Amino acid sequence: MHGVERLVVVLLFDGVDLLDVTGPAEVFSLLRREAEDARPYRVVLAAGTMDPVTTAAGVRVLPDLTFDEAATRSIDTLLVPGSVESGDRRRVRAVTDPALVRRVKTLAGRSRRIASVCVGAHLLAAAGLLDGRRATTHWSTARQLAAEHPSVEVDADPIFIRDGDVWTGAGITACLDLSLALVAEDFGEAVALRVARQLVMYLKRPGGQSQFSVPLDPVSTTRRMEDLRHFVARNVTEHLTVAVLARHAHVSERQLTRIFKDELGTTPAAYVEAARVEVARTHLETTDSTLERVASASGFATTDTLVRAFRRRLGTTPSEYRGRFRRAPRGAGAPR
Repeated sequence: MHGVERLVVVLLFDGVDLLDVTGPAEVFSLLRREAEDARPYRVVLAAGTMDPVTTAAGVRVLPDLTFDEAATRSIDTLLVPGSVESGDRRRVRAVTDPALVRRVKTLAGRSRRIASVCVGAHLLAAAGLLDGRRATTHWSTARQLAAEHPSVEVDADPIFIRDGDVWTGAGITACLDLSLALVAEDFGEAVALRVARQLVMYLKRPGGQSQFSVPLDPVSTTRRMEDLRHFVARNVTEHLTVAVLARHAHVSERQLTRIFKDELGTTPAAYVEAARVEVARTHLETTDSTLERVASASGFATTDTLVRAFRRRLGTTPSEYRGRFRRAPRGAGAPR
């Protein structure tokens, strides 16, 4: 589908969280810089009327089209943000307007893929789109979602969850992580990684307390370091000692160590290990390869070395990581 413009419809309504609307749009716009497609996505904001909508932040936003007009289009991705109301003791509750829920249900029927942002999961659940599915939302309203929709398997820990072609995301800045995951599904991990670097953020960020991801490589300030980073990425399965890297950079081993410290704030060995962990993460998420094959494909000499690296950097094991983040096969659990 490269070269085909994908219509992304973002719901707009009074009280919506502003970042839930603008965050995904920013991710999709940055994709134009990083993908060969001139306009891989076209993002439009849909509301009940063409009048300005006042967000929870007080910023007014203009819709591009009405819900009725959107319902006549073939939608690639429907993004459903949410809104909350505050109660006693600063407690918040997700707001689900029945009229909006009906619109969500109608537009979902026109969409290839559906994704909720933050408490937008409550709108999907009220529309019956999460029945029998695993879903997440902002931690502050997860109990409300579970109580009001017992047919939904609510997990407040992950940053986002995919169940077939229905995605749900956790709170606030997680809209960026979710949007990057959608980009990765459509255009591949490498493109999503480049977009994430433009945002200076994680490609994938976990929810809750657990740290299941490593940060992006810091941006280098010299051509020499950029060349070294690309050399490591291209040769991650090779024996990348300090001596090998130093020879490639045409510097002494002492100079190389100083360069890594000054440019990236790390050692050559630690950088190589981090790069191999990233490769292993992708294999664990997208394949059923044995741990022996994953270790070999990512440059680890043994599975024990792989396991130690995961424990050191992610606080988990490769098997636990795969159990948590293995992606469902395309087409599984399609929207009902």
